[in-house]
Amino acid sequence: MFKYFPHTPEDVEAMKDKIGIASVDELFQDIPEDVLFHHAYDIPSAMDEDGLRRLFKSLADQTTSYTVFSGGGSYDHYRPSVIDPLIGRQEFETAYTPYQPEVSQGTLQYIFEYQSMVQMLTGLDVSNASMYDGPTAAAEACLMACAATKRDKVLVSKTLNPKMISVVKTYLKTNNRTFVMVEEKNGVTDREDLKEKLDDDVAAVLIGKPNVFGIIEDVKSIGKLLENHKALLIENADISTLSILSTPGEDGADIACGDCQSLGMPMAYGGPTLGYLASKKKYVRKMPGRICGMTKDKDNKRAYVLTLQAREQHIRREKANSNICSNQSLMVLYVTIYMSVMGREGLIEVNKRSYQGAHALAEGLIDTGNFELAYDQPFFKEFTLKTNLNHDLIREALLEKGIFGGISLAPLGESYERLVTFAVTERRTKDEIDEVIDILGGLS
Repeated sequence: MFKYFPHTPEDVEAMKDKIGIASVDELFQDIPEDVLFHHAYDIPSAMDEDGLRRLFKSLADQTTSYTVFSGGGSYDHYRPSVIDPLIGRQEFETAYTPYQPEVSQGTLQYIFEYQSMVQMLTGLDVSNASMYDGPTAAAEACLMACAATKRDKVLVSKTLNPKMISVVKTYLKTNNRTFVMVEEKNGVTDREDLKEKLDDDVAAVLIGKPNVFGIIEDVKSIGKLLENHKALLIENADISTLSILSTPGEDGADIACGDCQSLGMPMAYGGPTLGYLASKKKYVRKMPGRICGMTKDKDNKRAYVLTLQAREQHIRREKANSNICSNQSLMVLYVTIYMSVMGREGLIEVNKRSYQGAHALAEGLIDTGNFELAYDQPFFKEFTLKTNLNHDLIREALLEKGIFGGISLAPLGESYERLVTFAVTERRTKDEIDEVIDILGGLS
């Protein structure tokens, strides 16, 4: 029990004597009796952390808790309990930028470790010290490609999340760049449409993996189409899935970008999250934001510094790669602790369970007769089904049972009105999956 209760009985007695109380219960005497739990907890002898959380939530009558089967870029992954107390320490909760390395070694070190982990997951040479979120990271990646190639046109696949497309389009328009949409065919980027729109004015092509339909696109084959035009390949990847799927580096991507929310970050009504950006080394001078590096101090000891700072505070405004990007330092610390706690095997296990759960739910919903698979394509933890059921009916039936699930793809256009997506993470149990199947199987 020492792992969870570090104070010995002697420690507790010494603290009680110091503050002048006879019982620990006196510390809670101001809490109204009607909100205290007066029954036996009946905790099993063995239970994982997530299961224990569920148990306590079920015991608290005042707590409203929802089960999440929605995705769309925000996923309900397991959050190790060790993270919150660590990032909540006062030395981390500051907006201060670590410009002075002599007083910022701790901050600089965890940023350096974050960059190293992003490099490992993406298979690319260099990572910056983070972006605001996934959509802005994708937009900055496009501007970075334009700067690197000295071209102004970017092709963006329609299979990206529409909210991300909107942000990218706005960035390119306000920076006098050309945005061109590449159509979708059978749930993936239309190769023929891409070939037609490719020319020597194209700076880059932006592709998602998995895409908005949850499908794992063959990004590597798309990269080969770009070689003759010397356009860059930007892969927007769910970073958690890179513990199992081929990395952007293996896919031949020049730049990788995306959101780190899937690395255990709370959904938190959509934010704050954290964007990542990585690239091949030859494009590092065009990378926005900061890059943390490791060096030696005058005593030959390991030290950390801000190696690259291509922002308007440091160079002429018109030469800056980006004038608004910043590092999300507290969120960087969050995912750095998450990746450290989970480790390589933990990340792999998370994604294996997510994959298994998603396929179990998809098969179960199809078996009800109310759904069919929209595309015959490989998917991971998110998938798209076609249904004749009204989307509002699906949503309300699930919400009535405390479940968020089923995102309508109608915003993509009239031809997508019958499509609905579901997502399953490692947190979803077999009972929860079966409940969704039972609820939606009973609708007509």
